[in-house]
Amino acid sequence: MENGSVNHEVETASTITIKGILSVLMQNVDENNSKRLISLGMGDPTLYSCFHTSHVAAEAVVEALQSDKFNGYSPTAGLPQTRRAIAEYLSCDLAYKLSSDDVFITSGCTQAIDVALAMLARTGANILIPRPGFPIYELCATFRHLEIRYFDLLPEKGWEVDLDLVEALADQNTVGIVIINPGNPCGNVYSYQHLKKIAETAEKLKIPVVADEVYGHLVLGDNPFVPMGVFGSIVPVLTLGSLSKRWIVPGWRLGWFVINDPCGMFKNPKIIECIKKYFDILGGPATFIQAAVPRIIEQTDDGFFQKTINTLKQTLDICWDLINEIPCITCPHKPQGSMAVMIKLNVSGLEDIGDDTDFCFRLAKEESVIILPGKKQIKLDTYVQQCYHQHTSFNLCDLQMKSVYCSGVKELGSDHFCCRSTLSERSIREVKNFLQKAQQANASAILEKSKIFEHGAKPHTVYQQPLIATAIS
Repeated sequence: MENGSVNHEVETASTITIKGILSVLMQNVDENNSKRLISLGMGDPTLYSCFHTSHVAAEAVVEALQSDKFNGYSPTAGLPQTRRAIAEYLSCDLAYKLSSDDVFITSGCTQAIDVALAMLARTGANILIPRPGFPIYELCATFRHLEIRYFDLLPEKGWEVDLDLVEALADQNTVGIVIINPGNPCGNVYSYQHLKKIAETAEKLKIPVVADEVYGHLVLGDNPFVPMGVFGSIVPVLTLGSLSKRWIVPGWRLGWFVINDPCGMFKNPKIIECIKKYFDILGGPATFIQAAVPRIIEQTDDGFFQKTINTLKQTLDICWDLINEIPCITCPHKPQGSMAVMIKLNVSGLEDIGDDTDFCFRLAKEESVIILPGKKQIKLDTYVQQCYHQHTSFNLCDLQMKSVYCSGVKELGSDHFCCRSTLSERSIREVKNFLQKAQQANASAILEKSKIFEHGAKPHTVYQQPLIATAIS
């Protein structure tokens, strides 16, 4: 890079982050609009009164802070008792036992993502990333000079991985494959059988699996949550997770990077030493937060987790029913987990809306509702994402997208869009009204167009936008 110039690749990647897109959309909100701003851009359930962390979690943090024992630096890999507690917690779902040496504490799952990609990166390497997926992977890969190769998730199969495409994309320079389960933004929860096929495919290609399980155990459908680490004897698995979602504490920034490798295929001493040295330059979570983790994990009762699941199930069911009432919107598969859903927008019946980006900017300007377009990431043209973790006095998700149930930006296509946050009755009404106005305007335009034909004139305007993509393939 020349002095004074900007790395274009990095700059491009940064534009697909959730916060970056959200900032641009916020600038488009009409300040003179009297409607209260409803932002569906950030999937933070703590903003809404129906979600709280457990009393045990709060008490554990206070106890650690007031003890005056945890005001100094922690070891760079994390407090020993914290690493041990997380190893025991994750081992509950495995046929083998993790040790504290397998666990490294990170500042949230985002830092764990960066660690994983940094450890895999090398000159000329590429990594396989799901589409739809989580934009931070693209950003981290670009900074690490990793070539990104996208494999598709198949909506007609519950957003399963297209394993044939994975094999076609991989080559001798492929260093890993990213699997997000439960899925963000699709809401998928993969079966044991499908996860085993993924592991077997990765073993065939001789690449490790990066398993993003930040939504682990947040399951709302029939498929139970199966950690990718279950298949650690088939292929090395780098498990990424955090307290953020399951304990409703995203601001505590307590995450982990874990090596699931019972056969020792990945645990080369040089690799482990490299990981340790990399953590020497990282800043982890506050020491007192780390110190609270053993009690948080050990004493949080199942009732707390079930209450969160029940709330998400209720809002999901409401949102699912409402999706089917909103014109121009469909959802290919009811989410089974996490806090996100992908929704398809049919722009062919809407006037002056050519794609997901148009829709999002119009919605922000006219209705003061923020949703996130997915065009850049998925390369299709008709999807949306929402979160469904908020409630209003009507027991609905506290709106954040105006059509379905939101939770994270992912790049879809020219008439797809994604969003993060929640849904409310007001937003449902406004989305319906917005779509109905657009349809009525389109119908009026078509009527005017027919009048032109009656007089033998050639129409000079295309009033109905063609649907670029009607399905994901």
